[in-house]
Amino acid sequence: MNGLVLQPAPSFSRPVIGELLRFHAKHRPDKPFLTCGAASYTYREMDERSDRVAAGFAGLGVGQGDRVAILCPNRYEIFELLFGLAKLGAVQVPLNAYLRGEFLRHQVADSGAVALVTDAAGGDAVAPLLAALPDLRVLVALDESGPGRAVSFAQVREAAGPAPDVEVQPADLMSILYTSGTTGLPKGCMLPHGYYVRVGELMATSMEQREDDVLFTALPAFHAVTRMMVTTAALTRGSGVVVEEQFHASTFMARAAEVGATLAYGVGTTGVALLGTPPSPADRAHSLRTFMIGPFTSAQQEQFTARFGPDVWVEIFGQTECVGITWSPVAGPRNRASVGRQSLDLEVTVLDDDGSPLPDGAVGEICLRPRHRFAMFAGYWRNPQATVDATAGLWYHTGDYGKRDSDGFYTFVDRKKDAIRRRGENISSYELEMAILRHEAVADVAIHGVPSGSTEDIVMAVVVPAAGCELDPAAFFAFLREVLPYFAMPRFVRIVGEIPRNATLRIMKFKLRELPIDDAVWDFEKMGLVIPADARR
Repeated sequence: MNGLVLQPAPSFSRPVIGELLRFHAKHRPDKPFLTCGAASYTYREMDERSDRVAAGFAGLGVGQGDRVAILCPNRYEIFELLFGLAKLGAVQVPLNAYLRGEFLRHQVADSGAVALVTDAAGGDAVAPLLAALPDLRVLVALDESGPGRAVSFAQVREAAGPAPDVEVQPADLMSILYTSGTTGLPKGCMLPHGYYVRVGELMATSMEQREDDVLFTALPAFHAVTRMMVTTAALTRGSGVVVEEQFHASTFMARAAEVGATLAYGVGTTGVALLGTPPSPADRAHSLRTFMIGPFTSAQQEQFTARFGPDVWVEIFGQTECVGITWSPVAGPRNRASVGRQSLDLEVTVLDDDGSPLPDGAVGEICLRPRHRFAMFAGYWRNPQATVDATAGLWYHTGDYGKRDSDGFYTFVDRKKDAIRRRGENISSYELEMAILRHEAVADVAIHGVPSGSTEDIVMAVVVPAAGCELDPAAFFAFLREVLPYFAMPRFVRIVGEIPRNATLRIMKFKLRELPIDDAVWDFEKMGLVIPADARR
């Protein structure tokens, strides 16, 4: 696999997720594999439990190629589903647990999901949408309460009979993960089993992961990081994994010590939050040697390592479509201000707006070509035109600006796409604008990000009220809370008479970004209009 070699190198006839699990269940059956919340599994226990999940869903009429949507925050059942559905050959559609309204309906409908597994809060969110989801024929409830016709996951899991004998191939889809749409609705990335294994192997190699390592994260299991970069990476080496149900900065390091974690995984906000906690004896009372955090500046890396001890690793750049476009192994050579060098199984370059290669040091769009069949995603689900558009000129266009130095290290410069990064999520400004336009008193709206001073953005909504209408801050906040996920909620609202557009009617957001944030701008946070952590779903 272009330098990526499984260690130890088992004889896999099909490098697919189910077979990887079965291999370890045979060769290290009693080794602790995965912990989430109060549930822990050895490799053999996860193999047996996921066999029953596969049998149970087969009994509900779910088969190979069928899409199964999953709507819930981190909990142990997600991993039983991950492996059980993989063995069945069903295609998983992990959904952001905080989706609601049109955001939720679009992804369930677009995926053509025939089954939905959800917790109680997710059931409440999907219940009013069921009439608009004709493909959805099976509802499975993780909790006691669920949508009217839902069956209990406990009953599904305890189904009698062996797991179906399904021939799953590396090219078969493991999952469809939705990315934020920037000029349209979110698109589903088709991710084959072979791509999952490739990402897992790349991460294990880059982090110098060993069989005796324990990988630790509190990132959501509906994200690519937890699914591929952590769980699948553990599977390539026979390592252990601990996935926290929620991230708590105040207890994270103590919990890492408690579970014997050696490798930890987070995002930039994870590191910022940990640095913001009061110093504690737990800061260094752990066994962590490496902590993946990104984006994180060189100064933040130094500060983090000086306080907590583990080496900080940020040298990786990727997207759901291609995880590990560039990276550098923790063993080096490294440039901590960079995102690493091109991956072994990719050709990476920097192109100008005309698609021509740029010299070292020049800023342009980071683009790539695969050198291996499973080095990147298999295209956008039910959207061949988007796949063609993303691969114009025989290069996949990331939509991100960067540059390469003379030593081959790449530096991320800025997002070319009009997306906003907030609370660890990529927010589609288009999707957010469409949701706000549903308000009867809103005639026009534009969304843009405001730098927060950390690694993320603050959401600004620029709103034109309908003729003869006035907007009340509290009432408008209440409307937004009903139609938006909590992480997409604007903090700032600017009321204007007109939104600047060019000759082709495209919004000139650069002009909006130049406007000052003065007293005329609503600041929901200062107004006391916030969503408590326990009311986000």
